[in-house]
Amino acid sequence: MAASSGSLHESAEVLSAEVVDQHRAIVSIMEELEAIDWYDQRVAATSDAELAGILAHNRDEEKEHAAMTLEWLRRRDPVLDQQLRTYLFTTLPVLEVEESTGGSGGAAPSAPDGSGSLGIGSLKGSSKEATL
Repeated sequence: MAASSGSLHESAEVLSAEVVDQHRAIVSIMEELEAIDWYDQRVAATSDAELAGILAHNRDEEKEHAAMTLEWLRRRDPVLDQQLRTYLFTTLPVLEVEESTGGSGGAAPSAPDGSGSLGIGSLKGSSKEATL
């Protein structure tokens, strides 16, 4: 088994390739987030403005890597997809998002643009319009 999968909790022989790939993605995200933290600390600690700029640039590259890998994982995990759709890009405080969904992890109550649209199209002409 590859070194990046050395932290598997179960024997690789009993895991599907999909599970191992998901593990690789999760470990990669963890590594990217750790690198972001390290770069943040280095940016804060240095007194050299040019070095701080270079380190900040490097940190932001790690953020891109983390986002790309998270998106790969989201596309393959319907539950993670729903949770991310509930909590990301909302305007309510995070705990209020949870409260507004009844703790069920359902869809957030309003669109990120503040329009209140659920993104399901127009209901004009619908008999349910008056009750919405």
